[in-house]
Amino acid sequence: MKKLYSNYVESFTGLSKEIWYLSLISLVNRAGTMVIPFLSLYLKKDLGFSNNEISWIFVFFGIGSVIGSWLGGKLTDIFGFYKVMILSLFLTGLNFIVLQYMASFWGFCIGILVTMSIADSFRPAVFVAIKAYSTSDNRTRSVGLLRLAINAGMGIGPTLAGLIIVLKGYHIIFWIDGITCIIAILLFSYLVKDPKTKPSETRELHQNLDKNSVYKDTSFWIHSVICFLFGMAFFQLFTTIPLYYNEIFHLNEFKIGVLLFLNVAIIVVFEMPLINYLEKRLIPVTKHIIMSCLLLTLSFLVLYQNFWIAILIISMVLMTLSEMLGFPYTNKFALSRAKEGLEGSYMAMYAMSFSLAHIFSPKIGFSIIDLYGYQVNWLVTAGYGLLGVILSYWLFNRVKNEKS
Repeated sequence: MKKLYSNYVESFTGLSKEIWYLSLISLVNRAGTMVIPFLSLYLKKDLGFSNNEISWIFVFFGIGSVIGSWLGGKLTDIFGFYKVMILSLFLTGLNFIVLQYMASFWGFCIGILVTMSIADSFRPAVFVAIKAYSTSDNRTRSVGLLRLAINAGMGIGPTLAGLIIVLKGYHIIFWIDGITCIIAILLFSYLVKDPKTKPSETRELHQNLDKNSVYKDTSFWIHSVICFLFGMAFFQLFTTIPLYYNEIFHLNEFKIGVLLFLNVAIIVVFEMPLINYLEKRLIPVTKHIIMSCLLLTLSFLVLYQNFWIAILIISMVLMTLSEMLGFPYTNKFALSRAKEGLEGSYMAMYAMSFSLAHIFSPKIGFSIIDLYGYQVNWLVTAGYGLLGVILSYWLFNRVKNEKS
């Protein structure tokens, strides 16, 4: 027991104070993220939209995410990550407050498009911040700590949101989302000082670089497709899966929040020690990506069984294990390929892979459910994961040949 404890503590040592502060504001922000996990239920139950309309709203959600990821990468390469993070999170807070007043279909489509265009410009900036505030030796653990904070917040958020929705309704959670975004960025600006990287210095560095190098990196393109497929499967957790829990197993919002908390609890307790253990084994990053896609595939094959409620727990555990490997190590691969001075462009492409999945995953998922039912959708979703396994193995061989 003492050894387990010392190993757990060791996984947190050697990280910069800026990474700890970044994780703190991520915890505050994500604890207030109450809208997204229940968005499909809110749109159906409160606003009365059909599955087809909900799927189109998530398409606009994804388009906004793509725009935001691209814009955030460009702005980060020009102005630096600090200014992009401050402006993005502040405006996102205001947008969430306004979003609750969008009750028409097209109004909500436009509202979610604008909100996500601003919100996801934060993502490339925060990835570049991780690279700036970490070393090559502790970068994966830095990503792990940030994810731990995000997931701890996501555990608090949906669980509280489920209770608040049952007691008070949906609209108050939009206020909480908005206010916590603003509080988080005020904390960040107070705790972490602007590194004052001048745009002119960034442009000067870029003169010696091929600005299109990210688009010529074949291995990075393969990795981006893997991330897209991973997102196509994983994002079902926030779109079709809550409805599945509600319609097939008759779970209310609070019970759904508790089930989602299981995902978070496993990550908070086990992810950092797991990453610390794996980093010492010097296993190639691409092997971790293969395993994450395989676990994700299994989680949806298990979900295909709908006669026993415990299946939901088994599926969630497999999906969580997949997530614990998938996100840190796809992130590490992307950061390792990013060239100095063009980190924003590389991380924008990485973020856009998941953003594109936000567009297609709910639209295709809801369409399959309407036509063929949930079980067929889980088989199709497992297919995304299986294709990810095949491409990950190809990437593993390519990277191995590059080094030989």
